[in-house]
Amino acid sequence: MSENPQVPLLDVKNLKTYFYTEDGVVRAVDGIDLHVYPGEIVGLVGESGCGKSVTSLSIMRLISTPGRIDAGEIFFDGIDLMTLSESEMRNIRGNSISMIFQQPQTSLNPMFTAGDQIAEVLRIHERIENKDSWSAAVDLLRLVGIPDPERRAKSYPHELSGGQAQRVMIAIALALSPQLLIADEPTTALDVTIQAQILDLLRGLQEKFRTAIILITHDLGVIAEMAQRVAVMYAGKIVEKANVMPLFNQALHPYTQGLIGSIPVLGKIKDRLEVIPGSVPNLINLPQGCRFAARCRARLEFKLEICSSQEPDLIEIIPDHLIRCWLYQNIAGHQAPLASSTK
Repeated sequence: MSENPQVPLLDVKNLKTYFYTEDGVVRAVDGIDLHVYPGEIVGLVGESGCGKSVTSLSIMRLISTPGRIDAGEIFFDGIDLMTLSESEMRNIRGNSISMIFQQPQTSLNPMFTAGDQIAEVLRIHERIENKDSWSAAVDLLRLVGIPDPERRAKSYPHELSGGQAQRVMIAIALALSPQLLIADEPTTALDVTIQAQILDLLRGLQEKFRTAIILITHDLGVIAEMAQRVAVMYAGKIVEKANVMPLFNQALHPYTQGLIGSIPVLGKIKDRLEVIPGSVPNLINLPQGCRFAARCRARLEFKLEICSSQEPDLIEIIPDHLIRCWLYQNIAGHQAPLASSTK
């Protein structure tokens, strides 16, 4: 296990995952870089359909037809996951990398009790006997804060509340003490009180076991509360990466600014929340240039024609703050209009 905090536990380079449909090629993830250090929480945010979940499934190598990983490298603890056979990758899943999927009640098998589903993981991967695996399953339910775990272990998924089902999914994910946990929208469809409990649970487990977490969500409030670093995705690309507090204090990309501006602030009265005009582009027929250009007010304000013809690179503007935007890049030798505000 990698213990050097300067060496990424997960290092994703130029990942491209496309879906080949009858209508054309869907470029769901189109050349992203992402790294996660041991014990840290990294947020991956963006609108629905931006490529967040496909990124997580690609890391787990769970992309199925008509999708495939077309390019890129995925290094986990120094191992190139793209070179592993399916049986070798199956050993990585659960043992070293676990995932909490969206919609826990539909992710659980309705034919088996919560305890059976946790115990099965232990029996398969750890070869623990039935009695011991059941006892361990009950202990895991207790660890994730389910009251009366002995009784709840015998419950079927339809007998669980949404919060209880999510805790069972977390127990399954943690059964083998993974180094990396991918949590895909772990609080979606839960009420506010249960959301807070689930987030507190994830934070406590991360602190106790030093588990690294990729937290995938569209909720920037969750990211502000939980993550140390954040990557913002739009139309299959990462458009901004930074440490969390600098991002919230000085978001640079117009898309990130729009997302933050759309968040209600407790105690602050707004006539209306900000909205981002337009809609996400069709991933089969992507526009030339910046993928956000058609929705970007800043492009119109600064009259940057290049935004509609050439795609900007993701570059470091200030230390540890990267952005994919022509507003902050030199164009034909001339300083970009907003560059001075970042120095």
